[in-house]
Amino acid sequence: MSTARPLHTEATFEREVCEHLVQAGWLHAAGDAAKYDRAAALFPDDLVAWVRATQPQAWESLEKSHGARAQAVLVERVRKALDTQGTLDVLRQGVDVMGLRAKLQLVQFKPAMSLNEELAARYAANRLRVVQQVKYAQANENCIDLVLFVNGVPTATIELKTDFTQSVADAVEQYKRDRLPRPKGQAPEPLLQFLGGALVHFAVSSSEVMMTTKLDGWATRFLPFNQGCEGGKGNPPNASGYQTAYLWDEVLRTDSWLEILGRYVFVVHDKKKAPEALIFPRYHQLDATRRLQAAVRRDGAGGRYLIQHSAGSGKTNSIAWTAHFLSELHDVRQAKLFDSVLVVSDRTVIDKQLQSALFQATRTTGVVESATNAAGSKSQQLAEALSGGKKIVVCTMQTFPHALEAVRELAAT
Repeated sequence: MSTARPLHTEATFEREVCEHLVQAGWLHAAGDAAKYDRAAALFPDDLVAWVRATQPQAWESLEKSHGARAQAVLVERVRKALDTQGTLDVLRQGVDVMGLRAKLQLVQFKPAMSLNEELAARYAANRLRVVQQVKYAQANENCIDLVLFVNGVPTATIELKTDFTQSVADAVEQYKRDRLPRPKGQAPEPLLQFLGGALVHFAVSSSEVMMTTKLDGWATRFLPFNQGCEGGKGNPPNASGYQTAYLWDEVLRTDSWLEILGRYVFVVHDKKKAPEALIFPRYHQLDATRRLQAAVRRDGAGGRYLIQHSAGSGKTNSIAWTAHFLSELHDVRQAKLFDSVLVVSDRTVIDKQLQSALFQATRTTGVVESATNAAGSKSQQLAEALSGGKKIVVCTMQTFPHALEAVRELAAT
């Protein structure tokens, strides 16, 4: 992106970000903001276009049943599903619509193995759109600088500030002060709802990025989404443009964004299985897990890698994502690289955190096994887990000798 900018304003910054996203495959057009349905927090044109292109029989059934109201019925049903299931579940599991035999799928993610022709066509049909100056509020004309949609469903909001006039802290304050999911005395804002609205909210300046997955007024907790600079915070200088260009150059590439939504984001539940948090990877977690996968694909099994994580930087989730991704990794010939992934932690408390994160990340029952003292010997548990085809096995350092013995026994058979 060129450094020659005529005016150092938010409008210029906003326009340049959109232009770059368009070059990367995002849809964007003048007048898009007027097509946004603020009551449903959806971009209906893309929702309908996606359904018609990928599930024509379902759309024909909707038109046959509802005629001219087919689009309105679809929008209403998707909004209701977002409210009850949450955005992430709707994107991954689809939506039940009365009169349709199968769930309506709202996105096609890229599977671990190469795509067949039908899936390739669906993947190519995904409509990722960036819309400027979105008037989202029910009671006034408040705008958010950018909203990112996937097939008409909101996935992210972005507030931009140029360092020539303001900082990333001003964008954070704007979210806390003005972007309220439940304004006092007013109707809730569907775009800003936790779980049922956009999944992540970015505060972006020319030099820094912050993010949150749950807006809660002044109690909102933003986390850095920076690359780091010479072992410290922030971002390194960028001779060719903005220091935060990695956000749209890397993270918001269409394939990257779909991978994040399909594989990284997950909901954390409390002891009563109620959702309490949504986990979105920070930049260093994306970078580390993607580099590890690329290295293993390139070099094969048997390599050694060291990832340094500071305290409180999310190492448990990074380990969980890495284990999950390696358990599904295939080489260029589409051969599975690992039968099982063994995760060894140094403390029992970490072991418990890992188990929880792994269960959330894999989202499939029976994938993760933990070797504990709860039932039988650890050696027996490990042997059964490894020989029984468990994709991920978790144990502590104290259990690791048993794991080694179990692996040796399996190799000898």
